[in-house]
Amino acid sequence: MFSRLRRSTDIVEKRGKRSLEPAHAAYYKGKPGQSLNLILQARHDFLSVWRKGDYTDRVTSMKVFGRQIVTVNSPDAIRYVVAKRHENFERKTPQMRRALEFLLGDGLFISDGETWKQRRPLVNDIVHKNRLPTFGKIMENTSSELVQRWSALPDGAPVNALYEMAGLTAEIIARSVFGNDLGEEAANAVTEGFESYQSLIDSINIGYFLGFDEGLPVLRTPKLRRSVSRIHQIIDKVVEDHLAGRGDDNSMVELLVRRQKRNPELKLDVVALRNEAATIFMAGHETTAATLTWAWYLLSRAQWIEKSLHEEIARVCGDRVPTLDDIPQLEWCRAIIEETLRLYPPVPILARQAKEADRIGDIDVKPASLILIVPWLLHRTEAFFKDAHLFKPERFLNGQKPIPYSYIPFASGPRVCPGLQFGLNEAILCLAVLAQRFKVRVAEDAKVEPQCRLTLRPRGGLPVTLHRRERA
Repeated sequence: MFSRLRRSTDIVEKRGKRSLEPAHAAYYKGKPGQSLNLILQARHDFLSVWRKGDYTDRVTSMKVFGRQIVTVNSPDAIRYVVAKRHENFERKTPQMRRALEFLLGDGLFISDGETWKQRRPLVNDIVHKNRLPTFGKIMENTSSELVQRWSALPDGAPVNALYEMAGLTAEIIARSVFGNDLGEEAANAVTEGFESYQSLIDSINIGYFLGFDEGLPVLRTPKLRRSVSRIHQIIDKVVEDHLAGRGDDNSMVELLVRRQKRNPELKLDVVALRNEAATIFMAGHETTAATLTWAWYLLSRAQWIEKSLHEEIARVCGDRVPTLDDIPQLEWCRAIIEETLRLYPPVPILARQAKEADRIGDIDVKPASLILIVPWLLHRTEAFFKDAHLFKPERFLNGQKPIPYSYIPFASGPRVCPGLQFGLNEAILCLAVLAQRFKVRVAEDAKVEPQCRLTLRPRGGLPVTLHRRERA
């Protein structure tokens, strides 16, 4: 009876001697106008609802149960939405707000209006690129510790790359945000708590499409409450320690605490501090962990690219551990990360809710319409990227840059990710440190399936084996 409700995703992956079309959902071929089928497929996997014609330079509109959905896949129109008319399209959709409010409260990622305007400068200061030298040492040390742990394992040891990268980036962001070691147990608790949270949150808020402009609240089941409680307990203790004067003077949270003491009107109470700390922590570790995981998959499948990476690391760093100062010379490493972000943007769908009637391109937009900017589509559009489905890091070498607003893995406009430089440098440096000592291999017959929940991960993680490299 319920077999028609079950959905699956057809995955395309094509490998040649020196070419790779990495795993992606096949084009959607369902009949037009069947809103229920589309919703069911989107609930299973939001990346598998796009037809071949969606991967083109255009703005389109459709209705699902009466709700207007406008998909913006043209750089000029994206600029209009995220920059020129930012204030009309700044609000995250009810789906995203409802999905994250239990975990992040009014944190920067889902806030808007005065709350967003007030807190954005604070977070900008905290993750500013000028603080990278301090953070860089943390990145170097933490990734070197992972090298030591991997070195203690037998050659060919099986691990799950997603969980390994999540643990690594959780520890890095913990030391940067909280000013002290989170510890393996607490890092794992946060990582597992968020993984559980993602799996329990519905990717579609049905109430929004049925006419509720604010969507419907998420049902807070006992299992969901346990996931949130695991995360909040750890972050609450850290914030409370800082308020009690037991914080690190250089940590991000300590900066927020000091700012609140100087400016009480900010109203950054324990709950608000927790929300911002949780937002920085979750966004900071999850997105970079996913990017590194996808990079290992791509390098395993495209070993001629991996060879160029290894040669570059040996040329630039020799046998010493790569540092933040090496990044300008690690051009292949940067290109691999940027190409990974193109093919597998950590947040593959940027959704907004129109405040007022507007016009995007030649489409009239109604108030409370859903506006979709989809980096997954945009980055794979042939008009902007030749051989768009292929893994070709060389497209980012020699100063080559994409068309403005055609490449937005960290969003764009006033709501561009404030941690862009932190995350990009972290991914490049961690990849260099680990790739210097190890090859990471995905089984030849492994089926890798991208899955979009709140972020873009391989479904079930990424089982790999670790193989030591000879020292330079």
